[in-house]
Amino acid sequence: MNRKNEGLSNQVYEIIKQRLITCEYKPNSVLNEAQLSAELGCSRTPTREAIIQLERQGFLQIIPKKGIYVTAITANEIMQIFQARKEIEPVTLRMGRANLDKEVLKDFQSRFSKDTDDVMDGYKLDTAMHMYFVENCGNDFIIDMMHSVFDKNTRVIIASKENQLHVNDSRKEHLEIINLLLDGDYENACKKLSEHIDHCRIAALESFYSANTEPRAQTYKQYLD
Repeated sequence: MNRKNEGLSNQVYEIIKQRLITCEYKPNSVLNEAQLSAELGCSRTPTREAIIQLERQGFLQIIPKKGIYVTAITANEIMQIFQARKEIEPVTLRMGRANLDKEVLKDFQSRFSKDTDDVMDGYKLDTAMHMYFVENCGNDFIIDMMHSVFDKNTRVIIASKENQLHVNDSRKEHLEIINLLLDGDYENACKKLSEHIDHCRIAALESFYSANTEPRAQTYKQYLD
């Protein structure tokens, strides 16, 4: 593959991936390769390559003779996302403590101190703080892995309006973590970070089960005919 074709394939991949992460292509929906290519103004080859790559990453499922399905969000996926975050994020915070810039922390402190009605802005700020800690750990393998985890984490948040509201309500916890770091209390900051991730997990699961619980059928009505 020449560089021009490789660049196009990467571009198509990034566009489709972003639409999956932001739920523009909703979980459980069906995609069509020809329609995707037409939307993106490209041939089917880069689209097919992107689809194959995104299937490997768990965003899509290709079922022969049926179609391309956007994978559902499951309780098990949510559990695994937050298990990874809880185990790894406090470790990266300890690893990167010497690399944290006080001015950057103060900027986060200022941003989290302000009220916002924009849920997505609140979520982006939340993700930025967590990735700031991860990206300063100094280990490229961990950083790459956590970028993948946060791609899936983003999809979970955006798929659920109730969970989005939790993001907006968690500014206090973010501020507590930042304030502890500014005070040099790294161990308590790590503990607070772990507690915060637990709260996020609970909110995500509550939202998932709320959205996926079907009301019990009212069978008494059959006796009234």
